Amino acid sequence: MPSRPRALPPRLRPRGDSFHGSRPAPARLRLVVAALCAAVLGALLPAGAAHAQSRTVQGGRLDWGIKSSFQSYVTGPVAKGGFSLTGGAATVGGSQFRFHSATGSYDGASGAFSAGFSGGVHFLGHKQENGVHQLDLTISRPTVRLSGGGGTLYVDITSRAKGTGAVTTSSQVPFASLSLGGVDMRGGGDAVRIENLPATLTAQGARSFAGYYTAGTALDPVSLSADVRPAAAAEPSRTASPSPTKSGKEKGDPGRIKDGAVDWGVRRTFREYVTGEIARGDWKLSGGAQDGGALFRFPEGSGTYDAKRRTLEATFAGAVRFTGEQGLDLKLGAVRAEVTDRGRGTLYADVTSAGDTDRRVPLVTFTAKGLTAREGLASVTEAPAELTAEGAEAFGGMYRAGTQMDPVSLAVALAGGAELPALPDLGSTESATPKAAPAERTPEPGARAAAGGADFPVLPVGLVAGSLVAAAAALVIIRRRRAAPAADAPQED
Repeated sequence: MPSRPRALPPRLRPRGDSFHGSRPAPARLRLVVAALCAAVLGALLPAGAAHAQSRTVQGGRLDWGIKSSFQSYVTGPVAKGGFSLTGGAATVGGSQFRFHSATGSYDGASGAFSAGFSGGVHFLGHKQENGVHQLDLTISRPTVRLSGGGGTLYVDITSRAKGTGAVTTSSQVPFASLSLGGVDMRGGGDAVRIENLPATLTAQGARSFAGYYTAGTALDPVSLSADVRPAAAAEPSRTASPSPTKSGKEKGDPGRIKDGAVDWGVRRTFREYVTGEIARGDWKLSGGAQDGGALFRFPEGSGTYDAKRRTLEATFAGAVRFTGEQGLDLKLGAVRAEVTDRGRGTLYADVTSAGDTDRRVPLVTFTAKGLTAREGLASVTEAPAELTAEGAEAFGGMYRAGTQMDPVSLAVALAGGAELPALPDLGSTESATPKAAPAERTPEPGARAAAGGADFPVLPVGLVAGSLVAAAAALVIIRRRRAAPAADAPQED
């Protein structure tokens, strides 16, 4: 059953404008008293105390399925399509997408909340003879703005119209109306968490959705969790010493890599298989590897880069080991990347399975024509990757050679001051590892080589998922306070 809104403690309210135990004061006297009180309070309270300033939101995630029946239509037997994730987005549960790295503001006094999230989802379906997909839709960078009793969900959207085939791209479209259901957003905690926020398609959202749904259609509910930084301390005096002058980047040897990282999620459906009801397993990272939710980061890159030829040879630290039932035990480590002067990249790894290790196995090939150094950083972002014949053997025949794997992102610093791209920031209230998908929605590896695959049950596009709409009525807001008792801790469904 959907959870109900948690009751918030009542707030102290004045008992009207009369003095207790006496007759109401004349209007002129009340004005004089109010003016004196305001003057005294203004002198005693520090500037800004009477009105709390907005605090910074930094880190967090947003989970949203957009519309589950649309997912089913895209991946079903009619559209015969799939979806791919961009910008570090992940899947979570059976039919939700996880967007990450919340940034924005929260005003505890008014309850106003605004946060943008990173990542996107690209849907493709109805492939025509000329190779063009009639259904081509990308939704990315969701932003939630809440105030009063509701709010709006904005997204960047690129879509191909059903009738004309015209492609339009719009930024921060007011895509869905959100309802808070009367829950008070005011407070002073260090996190904001909202579960199952009802969402309804707006008129502008319907137009940008390529006409697949009409305005007023119920979308999947929205859940989010975001960290709120403590209020900033008082600003220092303006007579303080000036900021030091930036010294710029340290050049050093232009061909020597000072630092670097490879970001690769292996394959989305493989991760879901590992944590699902078939393998019932998980993964562990070692040697400095990091989990970014939808990808693994292999850091501490070292090697060489030829700027003229745009070639690269680099090794990276860290390893990931997948274990589970059905004999699953696969470790990938000693990651190595090579890029030729033709813009072709190969990702190698030492592969350990059942105690045996094969060294420097070429797992995937990827496109790296854009590997150009800018401001001391050479990078390729989300390059399409295909499994090699050796990679297919390393996965025990689960996938065929040529299967599309997760894209590869590669970045190497050639100067001391160059910064590598940041990992997705999911905040402190949620694990970075997505939850396991239900067994009936997680295919056996190799069941479908196309990106996305038929991972969800097939439903007609016009079907309104009544159970999801009912669940969308549930809303919970939890503000964690450092001194709060255990009963006020975030509740898990």
